[in-house]
Amino acid sequence: MELEVTGMNCGHCESAVRAAVERAAPGVAVQIDRPAGRVSVTVPAGVAADAGALAAAIRDAGFGASPVG
Repeated sequence: MELEVTGMNCGHCESAVRAAVERAAPGVAVQIDRPAGRVSVTVPAGVAADAGALAAAIRDAGFGASPVG
């Protein structure tokens, strides 16, 4: 799933976004494209993850976030 994230300006921001996603859905793989403002989340079989919940976790960490698509 893809999320659009605003406010990621540095490596620390990327780490905070990654941590927020991993706390909300342990076991997912997170790829971050900071220049594009995109976060790609790969959800393996058996792991529950919802794009809306992940976006909310990122917003709770202080960034703008919304599901793409």
